[in-house]
Amino acid sequence: MTDTFNGQEQRKEDVRLFWETMSCGEVYAEGDSLAARLESQARLRYEMEPYLRDFARFEGARGLDVLEVGVGMGADHCELARCLPRSLSGVDLTERAVEFTRKRLALYGLTSALRQADAEKLPFEDQTFDLVYSWGVLHHSPDTQKAIDEVWRVLRPGGRARIMIYNKWSIVGLLLWARYGLATGRPFVPFREIYAQHLESPGTKAYTIREAEQLFRRFSDIRIRPQLSMGDLLEGKVGQRHQGLALSMAKALWPRSFVRRALPRLGLYLLIDARRT
Repeated sequence: MTDTFNGQEQRKEDVRLFWETMSCGEVYAEGDSLAARLESQARLRYEMEPYLRDFARFEGARGLDVLEVGVGMGADHCELARCLPRSLSGVDLTERAVEFTRKRLALYGLTSALRQADAEKLPFEDQTFDLVYSWGVLHHSPDTQKAIDEVWRVLRPGGRARIMIYNKWSIVGLLLWARYGLATGRPFVPFREIYAQHLESPGTKAYTIREAEQLFRRFSDIRIRPQLSMGDLLEGKVGQRHQGLALSMAKALWPRSFVRRALPRLGLYLLIDARRT
């Protein structure tokens, strides 16, 4: 039991150290000042991922007690704050993300109760929030089920969770398998290993829709749909860990129109909207 606990904690520390080096989306933060960098990152985020606003429905936060798990650089958190929730809280495993978010809110005179915290042990009482939002975070936690159970615990009955986690059967997964499985003579390498070793922080996970339904089994009115990501479309600065001639050629030749039309269910993102019973 102790060895298992220590192993989990070490994996969590590895994840924290990865994101302390560079927050998610920081590669798009360009400019001579912090304000310019933060504005650049937010603008490009919503330009390149227009579906994000439709899923998050930030305006629905008005008058609610809201929590974001994994604030990143704070773009979404700022949007939530602008929509005048009754209360707003945000947590992240890294101090880097908390500081980015705090400084972004200060630029616009907005406030939130921000703190560095573990998604598997949220520092809130039971049934505290009406809405919990998390974009691309909980699949990085060593015990994703425990993190989702924590979301359920802090939600009030009738409260909603809007959460994105990664889809196992995605174009990104297939591309990584082709590069790190097929091309290296390991065609039978499990996708679990591919994601854990080659997509973002160590131990990153991805789930089938059925597995996602199991993760959210304590919830009701569960709606799950795949969404093509920038990675699936080879757009933007994706592939920073995998630079090379093959990636450059693939980006230039990628049939994005065909992918959008014919393969929408192979998107990396699983958009999950669920209600606590």
